[in-house]
Amino acid sequence: METTISSKFQVVIPRDIRKKLGLKPKQKLLVMAKAGILYMIPQRPLGELKGAAESAPINGYREKGDRF
Repeated sequence: METTISSKFQVVIPRDIRKKLGLKPKQKLLVMAKAGILYMIPQRPLGELKGAAESAPINGYREKGDRF
């Protein structure tokens, strides 16, 4: 898909992408540039992350005193 930067430096995110990502009006985006590529990352509420690491192992990590 293609979009254009307006004279006010505004960009329209195409409808298909907005729907696919579930973007809403006034939602915040993190904008980053790296190696000539522009990234726009939707910010999500912390509540959406609940349970994301439930199956992560909790054993085998070094204690804080063992770190450099």
